[in-house]
Amino acid sequence: MRIYIQTFSIIGLFLLASCKSDTEKNMEKTNEVQQQKVHTGDTVMTAVGELILAAPYATESVAKQNTLVDWPENTLPTAPEGFTVTKYADGFDNPRWSYFGPNGDLFVSEASTGKSSGKISVLRDKNNDGKFEVRETFLDDLNQPFGMLIIDNFFYVANTDGLYKYPYKTNQTSLKDVKGEKIVSLPAGGYNNHWTRNIITNAAQDKIYISVGSASNVSEHGMEEEIRRANILVVNLDGSDEKIYASGLRNPVGMDWNPVNGELWSAINERDELGDELVPDYATSVKEGGFYGWPYAYFGQIEDPRLEGKAPEMVAKSIIPDVPLGPHTASLGFTFYDAKAFPEKYRNGAFVGQHGSWNRSILSGYKVVFIPFENGAPKQPEDFLTGFIADKNGTDVYGRPVAVTVTPQGDLLVNDDSGNALWKVSYKRK
Repeated sequence: MRIYIQTFSIIGLFLLASCKSDTEKNMEKTNEVQQQKVHTGDTVMTAVGELILAAPYATESVAKQNTLVDWPENTLPTAPEGFTVTKYADGFDNPRWSYFGPNGDLFVSEASTGKSSGKISVLRDKNNDGKFEVRETFLDDLNQPFGMLIIDNFFYVANTDGLYKYPYKTNQTSLKDVKGEKIVSLPAGGYNNHWTRNIITNAAQDKIYISVGSASNVSEHGMEEEIRRANILVVNLDGSDEKIYASGLRNPVGMDWNPVNGELWSAINERDELGDELVPDYATSVKEGGFYGWPYAYFGQIEDPRLEGKAPEMVAKSIIPDVPLGPHTASLGFTFYDAKAFPEKYRNGAFVGQHGSWNRSILSGYKVVFIPFENGAPKQPEDFLTGFIADKNGTDVYGRPVAVTVTPQGDLLVNDDSGNALWKVSYKRK
């Protein structure tokens, strides 16, 4: 039974009010002005066990941005015993996402929230030794490119404003002189880093699934601004017959297919400004036609107090996600591991790249976690690649993991967009 009380939460004033960001000002409105309803918390049963959730506003909403610092000499990210970590490539400009083509070429999209290069680089390992010998600019002058696909003789890239299709031939290292066609217009930009548009195809390669994040934290600009957002869309290869595959997903980014049962899975960024411990980001199977709560509810039928009573019919049908991944972790990357180079426990499990928090008094995320799966069902997640936080109680970090991608050799490639590097995690068999 929930016990509701009335409370005010007051954030202390900053000395230089004129230097406050829009995010900080919005948080002050939440904490200083609005009278909020706070309950004693909730317990929900997820696919990996019981989850005890904190009450909204149990702590103040804090903006704590990270500070990037250099790795100390002879220091690398830390992986479990038996694994080695090496820097695969560097010198990028925000390498946000990676994709391996059918011929083994590695495509890296370089983009960021602000002004960025807006390009895709291609790296080629000609002799299949796990090291690249060719590195070229594949496409440039793009509008915040992110997800990439090769299907038949076409290269697809999802810019923030649309899905583009280019004629492509195997082993091409540049499409800079090739004209692309915009086959789907998408709502551009979004709240914080919700400009990313990821894409994957199905086993039959006759559909493309497009992730589109919300334009706001919790629809503060009105739901008319959220049309075709906070969804996973699905279209034909020519962009026709668009449908909403699933909705109520605040910011879906990484997507992959469960290799055991064929379910679509995604990593989701949940909402901000409810305190340090709310709301956990998550990975979940995505049901066709499913509604996952945003903006009205989270983790099933738990109403967001900022939207209480606004849409009870939507709250009632909100699906509980499968695997909570911690609050404010910015869980972005997601891939199943179906290779054989890692020990058996990793087979058919999933890796998640956590970009790291900004809305928490103690940093969270900034690592790669692994979700074991058994017979297609998830278990409790565990840390896999750590060491990116330099000062847990401060703001210093060495990097921010994003994409996680399995290489043709069965290694795990991790994009660090802040550190402008790609890390490779390999297993040393005895």
